[in-house]
Amino acid sequence: MEFSFQKSFSVVLLVLLMGFSDASSSLKSTYIVHMAKSEMPESYEHHTVWYESSLQSVSESAEMMYTYENAIHGFSTRLTAEEARLLESQTGILAVLPEVKYELHTTRTPQFLGLDKSAEMFPESSSASEVVVGVLDTGVWPESKSFDDTGFGPIPTTWKGACDTGTNFTASNCNKKLIGARYFSKGVEAMLGPIDETTESKSPRDDDGHGTHTSTTAAGSVVTGASLFGYASGTARGMATRARVAAYKVCWKGGCFSSDILAAIDKAISDGVNVLSLSLGGGMSDYYRDSVAIGSFAAMEKGILISCSAGNAGPSAYSLSNVAPWITTVGAGTLDRDFPATVSLGNGLNYSGVSLYRGNALPDSPLPLIYAGNATNATNGNLCMTGTLSPELVAGKIVFCDRGMNARVQKGAVVKAAGGLGMVLANTAANGEELVADTHLLPATAVGEKAGNAIKKYLFSEAKPTVKIVFEGTKVGVQPSPVVAAFSSRGPNSITPQILKPDLIAPGVNILAGWSKAVGPTGLPVDERRVDFNIISGTSMSCPHVSGLAALIKSAHPEWSPAAVRSALMTTAYTAYKDGKNLQDSATGKPSTPFDHGSGHVDPIAALDPGLVYDLTVDDYLGFLCALNYTSTQITALAKRKFECDAGKKYSVNDLNYPSFAVVFDTMGGANVVKHTRILTNVGPAGSYKASVTSDSKSVKITVEPEELIFKENEKKPYTVTFTSLGSTPQKVNGFGRLEWRNAKNVVGSPISISWD
Repeated sequence: MEFSFQKSFSVVLLVLLMGFSDASSSLKSTYIVHMAKSEMPESYEHHTVWYESSLQSVSESAEMMYTYENAIHGFSTRLTAEEARLLESQTGILAVLPEVKYELHTTRTPQFLGLDKSAEMFPESSSASEVVVGVLDTGVWPESKSFDDTGFGPIPTTWKGACDTGTNFTASNCNKKLIGARYFSKGVEAMLGPIDETTESKSPRDDDGHGTHTSTTAAGSVVTGASLFGYASGTARGMATRARVAAYKVCWKGGCFSSDILAAIDKAISDGVNVLSLSLGGGMSDYYRDSVAIGSFAAMEKGILISCSAGNAGPSAYSLSNVAPWITTVGAGTLDRDFPATVSLGNGLNYSGVSLYRGNALPDSPLPLIYAGNATNATNGNLCMTGTLSPELVAGKIVFCDRGMNARVQKGAVVKAAGGLGMVLANTAANGEELVADTHLLPATAVGEKAGNAIKKYLFSEAKPTVKIVFEGTKVGVQPSPVVAAFSSRGPNSITPQILKPDLIAPGVNILAGWSKAVGPTGLPVDERRVDFNIISGTSMSCPHVSGLAALIKSAHPEWSPAAVRSALMTTAYTAYKDGKNLQDSATGKPSTPFDHGSGHVDPIAALDPGLVYDLTVDDYLGFLCALNYTSTQITALAKRKFECDAGKKYSVNDLNYPSFAVVFDTMGGANVVKHTRILTNVGPAGSYKASVTSDSKSVKITVEPEELIFKENEKKPYTVTFTSLGSTPQKVNGFGRLEWRNAKNVVGSPISISWD
């Protein structure tokens, strides 16, 4: 995926490797077996004995890879399709789900979020360092300065985790900051064969960089003098600098597999993490079939907040992953920082681009410019794919490449290998005007689609086109900011349209954080540079921002549930700039909508004191599953216990106490009135709040009952919002609005989306 530094194999190669990994089990696949622990026959002394007996009844050779205690009740194993079918038909077995491959969704931020000015608002007492952030990713580079434990007290007594030993990793690599590090490889090895320890560490060590980047973003210690080749210089710090970090390596060169992810969540729960951060996602499936959703449900039950990346499949609609309502789903926005690198053409016209190149400078005089499509015999040569450029045509020139197919930094490597001196990389319509800075291997800059088209026009009309690239360093105060990143995945929610996702956005473009010394900043094998910090982009980067901020709020309000913490982050998020204009969408240049930004951009200072919160209990989520008409077996697979929906009770998805409103009118003869009931909990002083509603949909009337709520301390109060469709014909256009509860001090905001099914 373009915005991820995950170096996964192609699907074709994956299939081939699966076929050759073990000839004797070529027809076998990995399955995760969900057991109804409550149905274990009394004749068994322990549930693992029951699991083994169940497995042996369908296969004499199959062995359990993992047994799960917390995330689910059950185990993972290798079976043929027929064995899996036989196993699933047995009493006490809820589901036998095939292994799923997940992908990684791959500074200035503390100042941008206002954390530098308001440090005194956050507790620096022991409570801040009692919070543990667990990160499921590619592992950790423990030598990073961001894991310095100077000034940290003893490891919290609640911590039950461990520091696994393995390739290039020992227990002494952990300290009072990085208090846990584990790795999970049975799933990936079952699918792809043994880890090659000459190229990949079979240990918690991060050979990729992604895991170190996400964990230091969430909770890295303060590091002065940080930069990437002088770019973005300053003090680097994670969101929760005093929180502890626990790394769980679940992602490998071959991908991140669900059996390993579940095993990591299972351990993280028993280890004692308070927040779980997962910058990864897979295909969309029902919650009872989604391993991340299932594991997250178990973590939520234990009071752990789960933050996940929304995905990098934007700006397409319905492109989200990780949409379960007990998961906090995070999209990406930009910072007010840029890295300008201008394209100066021979005709005197200049076009702004971005770059993180730092190396040998180009000559001051202009150089010949050539279009890659004219320097190749390949049909896709304009994309600067490996081996497509003719050295005799590009040597000594700057090459103009179109974006797409292969990684942006790889295009530069292709140009360099062919003898080109530099590169201008142009967006196509798929990426529009959004620019992401890269640490190119040669002098290069990236420009938007409009600039690219203008440069191309000059290229094709000029007999001897020339160009200069001028690198201008780091620029701050860029406006407008934030804007929603074009790559950030968008709603509506394809699994449950009545739950608005993403929940909110956070910084995810050009983020500086810690990096692995095992790999260069581009992640390419030819990149021999090594850095302490790297700048990369993706919802992989925005997710740990929210994970760290959740840890900060948890340290200030340890009694709050995960739902209360998320509510505080959502209802205080902002949707407009200081001049009152709505947040922009980078993909369109127009105002973004709740399908793009959810509740808005996170504002951690406001979230500390939200006034009111929308709280949720495990029973509320179980009622939500009943409203989805899940069977008792499907609910048991998620909840790990017997649960029967009350046949006499009317369950409604619209009544889940969520901090946002996704209104769906049923056009197939359905009623033109939709009601949503909510309950607010006062977490501030006694007082009254008044409701106000704004909406861009003239065809829907919105009423709030009651319009005023008067609270005592810690009191809960219900209210109902009624949405009435006034038109006789179904609407084709989505509508958006906002509900706010206000008093003299607080604004408790909720986004509204309105659609017709």
